Amino acid sequence: NYMTDKNAKSFTTPRDLPTDICVVGGAGHIGLPLAILLASKGKRVVAYDLNTAVLEEVRQGKMPFKEEGAQELLTEVLKTGLLGLSNNPASVQDAKTIIVTIGTPVDEFHNPSLAAIKKCFLDLSPYLSEEQLVVLRSTVSPGVTEWIDSYLKSIGKNLKVAFCPERVVQGLAIKELQQFPQIISATSKEAENEAARLFEELCPEVVRLTPTEAEFAKLFANAYRYIQFAMANQFYMIANNAGVDYYRVLDGLKKNYPRARDIPKAGFAAGPCLFKDTMQLVAFSNNQFSLGHSAVLINEGLVLYIADQIAAKHPLADMTIGLLGMAFKSETDDVRSSLSYKLKKVLDFKAKSVLCTDPYVETDKTLLPVDEVIRRSDLLVLCTPHEQYKSLDLGDKPLVDVWGFRKTGTLV
Repeated sequence: NYMTDKNAKSFTTPRDLPTDICVVGGAGHIGLPLAILLASKGKRVVAYDLNTAVLEEVRQGKMPFKEEGAQELLTEVLKTGLLGLSNNPASVQDAKTIIVTIGTPVDEFHNPSLAAIKKCFLDLSPYLSEEQLVVLRSTVSPGVTEWIDSYLKSIGKNLKVAFCPERVVQGLAIKELQQFPQIISATSKEAENEAARLFEELCPEVVRLTPTEAEFAKLFANAYRYIQFAMANQFYMIANNAGVDYYRVLDGLKKNYPRARDIPKAGFAAGPCLFKDTMQLVAFSNNQFSLGHSAVLINEGLVLYIADQIAAKHPLADMTIGLLGMAFKSETDDVRSSLSYKLKKVLDFKAKSVLCTDPYVETDKTLLPVDEVIRRSDLLVLCTPHEQYKSLDLGDKPLVDVWGFRKTGTLV
């Protein structure tokens, strides 16, 4: 919700200088690392967000989520006074550049939802001016950048609009923003050049595309990864049904054979982007993206497959099941769209009880210490392959390890 509220205020403001950049959604997983990095490069940045609790954490110098290298950089930029924090939409009015990082979800019909971003711009509109560059950072469906440009014009705001999709792995944004090329696109040459100059200060090179090309590039990249994971998950299920260890097969076929190097391990393909972006392509293609549909069925179905396999071999109704790892991927604390919770929901219906643990997740107060989960469980499922789980002493407790993380690739 990006509406002004009665408690709107500036938590801190940069030194008494004009604002270079306002990052909208600046307390989130995409916005905050970018805001910190820009401030570290000498830009005067305001991170605008309505999540006042998270802004307060940042003001006190604490990163609200795991992000490699960000804590040290946050401490540094707060000392310089170049990073401001605000939950007041008026914060955008003095910025030369506005970077929008709010999420672009799919709706209950798995179609792209523009409601949040439309409302964001409507709420910001009183503070926008023609001199400003607006950079869209979150993934959008093909045609949305042009649509936003038209929408802004329809409400009397003739801004310079660019789409420069983020391309980083969550948790490694600080490093990868400076390591990989940045795709630049815009609805005018002036906006394109301004956006290019901005990101050239962060990354080694920029790649210029049209807005629609850039929108496809981001969606294709995420859908491709999602399909790769689906392929591995289907291979895993085929091998497991045949009583064969998928990871012995995988190790054998990849050994000194470069054409097979990109075949991934099996595991939960989850998080806030891959499924969503695949479904955006499905919607854009009028449901003709059959490979994307199949990937969804396989990746989401892996959870059901695991539950069914356990139930076929164990008296689940009399068992306590322990789930190791609730974040959507390893070495993160983010539980958004985590398939660990889907598995928990399925097993809650089938098992006597389900216990959960995660060394990083702090938002779920039902989680238990890992030693307690191991002690009380009859069977364990490795949901998230956090590195510290490799050395866990499980005693004689059976472990379901789809990831092949502890060299137990077949289901027990």
